[in-house]
Amino acid sequence: MRTDAVTAEKLAKWYGTRDAPVHALAETDLAIAEGEFLVLLGPSGCGKTTLLRMIGGLLPPTSGSLAVMGQPLWRDGRRNDAALSELGMVFQDANLFPWLSIEDNIALPLQLRGLGRGQRREKARELMRLVGLSGFERRWPRELSGGMRQRAAIARALSYGPDILLMDEPFGALDAMTREAMNLELQRIWMETGKTVVLVTHSISEAVFLADRILLLSPRPGKVDREVAVPFARPRAPAVQASAEFQSIAAMLRERLSAIA
Repeated sequence: MRTDAVTAEKLAKWYGTRDAPVHALAETDLAIAEGEFLVLLGPSGCGKTTLLRMIGGLLPPTSGSLAVMGQPLWRDGRRNDAALSELGMVFQDANLFPWLSIEDNIALPLQLRGLGRGQRREKARELMRLVGLSGFERRWPRELSGGMRQRAAIARALSYGPDILLMDEPFGALDAMTREAMNLELQRIWMETGKTVVLVTHSISEAVFLADRILLLSPRPGKVDREVAVPFARPRAPAVQASAEFQSIAAMLRERLSAIA
């Protein structure tokens, strides 16, 4: 039986500006299954990041409701800490503290939650093994490549055991080869952990390679224009991108994006 990690009903967002209110996201219903890899795709300004940040509790909805693992994310205008603890977030910039070692950056959320140093170190090193950073525990962020810093950011987001990982263009600033390698790593981490992942990207090929399901959003005010199930078995190798079916899905998405942009 399907269990939903995230549900949204009539979720909408308006931004107040000095000139006039901006309608960023139209009323949206959404259900994301536990363990699903969902990708949000769409033209710039369509509300992808707004939707992701609302799911992450970083933005309050103007109207509608959000639930995380069956718990309301907002109660009486306040974020529900129990629901919020189920969410981990990774941004385009790794946002590592330059004065902390990689191990200490990863362990920081655990320190803020009051765990002892030994427990923090054990968990951080376990996560560093998961993301392929063993041996870099005492390095500084400046000593790591962009891809390695993003691995550390993923480990940090997973440190306190959230069920849901929210990712906002995490590989957007990386070169093409590193980005492809990180896509493979993200797929591996997702398969090993069984987390629910919601990823925002502008890359059609990245979306088709990683997703179980793609939601294509229309221009502002954003709404779901099309839902696409991706049928390829796991794990997926880069060679799947050369297949006729992959190219057909990518071409359909590209054509639709051109039509609605």
